[in-house]
Amino acid sequence: MYEHELIGLASVLVLGIAAQWLAWRLKLPSILFLLIFGFVAGPVTGFLHPDELLGQLLLPVVSISVAIILFEGGLTLRLGELREIGKIVLTLISVGVVITWIIASAATHFVLGLPWKVAVLLGSILVVTGPTVIGPLLHQIRPLKKVGAILRWEGIVIDPVGAMLALLVFEAVLVGEFKAATSLIVWGIVKTVVFGGLVGFLTARFLVLLLKRFWLPDFLQEAMALMLVVISYITANFLQPESGLFAATIMGLALDNQRQVDIKQIVDFKENLRVLIISSLFILLAARLQFSDFLYFDLRSLAFLGILIFIARPLAVFASTFGSGLTGREKLFISWVAPRGIVAAAVSSVFALRLAESGLAEARTLVPITFMVIVGTVAIYGLTAAPIARWLGVAQANPQGALIMGAHSWARAIVQELQENGFRVMMVDTNRSNVYHARMENIQAHHGSALSEHVIDEMDLDGIGRFLALTSNDEANSLAALNCSKLFEREELYQLHPQTNRQNDENKLPPMHLRGRFLFGEQVDYQFLSSRFLTGWSLKSTRLSDEFDYEAFQKRYNESAIPLFLITENKKLIIITTDAQHEPKPGQTIVALVQNAE
Repeated sequence: MYEHELIGLASVLVLGIAAQWLAWRLKLPSILFLLIFGFVAGPVTGFLHPDELLGQLLLPVVSISVAIILFEGGLTLRLGELREIGKIVLTLISVGVVITWIIASAATHFVLGLPWKVAVLLGSILVVTGPTVIGPLLHQIRPLKKVGAILRWEGIVIDPVGAMLALLVFEAVLVGEFKAATSLIVWGIVKTVVFGGLVGFLTARFLVLLLKRFWLPDFLQEAMALMLVVISYITANFLQPESGLFAATIMGLALDNQRQVDIKQIVDFKENLRVLIISSLFILLAARLQFSDFLYFDLRSLAFLGILIFIARPLAVFASTFGSGLTGREKLFISWVAPRGIVAAAVSSVFALRLAESGLAEARTLVPITFMVIVGTVAIYGLTAAPIARWLGVAQANPQGALIMGAHSWARAIVQELQENGFRVMMVDTNRSNVYHARMENIQAHHGSALSEHVIDEMDLDGIGRFLALTSNDEANSLAALNCSKLFEREELYQLHPQTNRQNDENKLPPMHLRGRFLFGEQVDYQFLSSRFLTGWSLKSTRLSDEFDYEAFQKRYNESAIPLFLITENKKLIIITTDAQHEPKPGQTIVALVQNAE
């Protein structure tokens, strides 16, 4: 009886996760594969029918899911970043939004030939970008810190702003009279900010109170946070329609920027939930399209897309960043990152139904045109943003630098050797004397604890792609590796081998998910390295060749050399670990700890 619905729900999950995995393997934007899989499952094969599957629950489910996504996005925003970029972000979501709205509306009317009512509404829908597409794109590109922060803030904050604007424009379209419509929009913006902001902030404070008083067990923290996000969204929408997304964003922002309780457990849960939600939503919304919708994909729609990409976005960015201190290259890159995402898809679907009920026949064009913009912007920006970022010099596709915890003497020697080989290295240490000596040796060093996420956030990690914990405290090394897992891939988190191996007690070693990868060798722990440096051993970089290969290198040092790093011909840094086999090859440079180096 329920086999059809069961298969449909299972297929949404399977297709969504499969698309995410394929995108990860091919290093391409996941939304491209999500849309393709949705198209194939829906209009191409007719296998999936979201409206039949979920019925009237479809759009409410989409709306609540978007609120959860924006809450998770708010959890990534640091108020401290606004000291440097606050004015730029504010201008982008105000002046930039107005410019984009005007140009998109005019293009909709004059290029696509739609009436002004629909044109103005579609223009308001297309001002949004969104964290569902911006986040994965920034993770892939790794732009410079300032540029990345601007795009992340804009992508998250502009979604509730865009949804609010679209609703107010929709209501104004129904009102019809200009004076009444203007008053409605202005008053609606004020109420949305007040009600949405107040509800989101109070909900966050309530959750903090529960955690601070230990009124929540650990296993209920994530569930309670999810429940309160939904309550915040619904309450704000009840007080002022479409202010729920703003409330969810403010709740995440307020929760992340408090200092009273630890919310890492909630953050980790929401990050995992976001992947599942985004995967399912794009499959469902793409599968709702009909073959007749593809008739709108013609030369006029391509011209419309070109206006959004090459005229509206650059004008909005350059006008919003005038006098901001950003370089021309940074402005150009920001101008080239504005993919549309789930909010545009969801809002267009909702208003298309409402306008159709009001008797406006052209309303049926909202959804296909919006999806055309989503597909076009994601494909163009997703495939070109990374090479353009590298060409403009505002990102490093594969950062080879390292952040090292522990600025003691032999750790500084390692840093100096890596710097001489052209790699950017930063150090962090709680010992002021170590930090002082590092700075005297022209090493970038930060005083603070790598266990503090706020200390890490304050550091300029441009060009840094891995973390090495080199302190004498094995537990601190493991905890620091865990703390840095949000910044670096797990394969790029390293720590010294614990000294428990001296007793050959493998049971005392922390499990893989609670530590980084072990560096250099099973016997190469902190005491081992300290003793070698104290007895005169030193670091040496040697380029291998066919005549002088690794075997000859080891013979030269009586098989006692300890390889630490390999540097490939294309300047890729390979770190020697206990869990991988590394065979040095001719053409590579080996950095090793040797005795009596010349």
